[in-house]
Amino acid sequence: MGNHDNRRPIAARATGWAKSLAAALAQSSITPNQISVISIFFAAVGAMALAWALSPLGLLLCAACVQLRLLCNLLDGMVAVEGGKQTPTGGLYNELPDRIADSLLIVALGHAVLHPWLGWLGALLAVLTAYVRVFGGSAGLAQDFRGPMAKPHRMALLTVACLLGAAELHWNGTRHALLAASALIAIGSALTCFTRIRAMAALLQQKG
Repeated sequence: MGNHDNRRPIAARATGWAKSLAAALAQSSITPNQISVISIFFAAVGAMALAWALSPLGLLLCAACVQLRLLCNLLDGMVAVEGGKQTPTGGLYNELPDRIADSLLIVALGHAVLHPWLGWLGALLAVLTAYVRVFGGSAGLAQDFRGPMAKPHRMALLTVACLLGAAELHWNGTRHALLAASALIAIGSALTCFTRIRAMAALLQQKG
């Protein structure tokens, strides 16, 4: 996990269950970097359920995997920072697994709605939001986690779309909820890039 000052603000970090689970993991032999890598496994399972085993049950499995992926994202930082298990490679493991997990799920969503290009576009723009954020950090600014379609928003939207899509697929055999989510992820990610770049430019002008 990376710098304490550049962590994404997450309300669940202050909850008792999260603190207890993170403390238990910190006392084990599991490392924060391993937790980060496990998030890719959950994303891959969710992506396969979404794109290649599309069914109401598969969509429910995908929704569960998205939440497990986010749980890993929460716990890796807590184990590293609050648990005192930070490593020199923590920043690397904090960023790269996220980009891989995002891409797996968003690309799979595009395939699930029979518009692969929309999934690839959404994945590209999602990675670009992270690039803009990290670039701001490299320019000496605090990393900007604003939305409207930051990672937690993308994953929340995907989770809701999977739950609604499961009911829709069961009753109507259609995929409108999934298609809407795929489009919103792409559009929202593009808007997020714009809002972050605009804010970054304003801050750099102030510094100059």
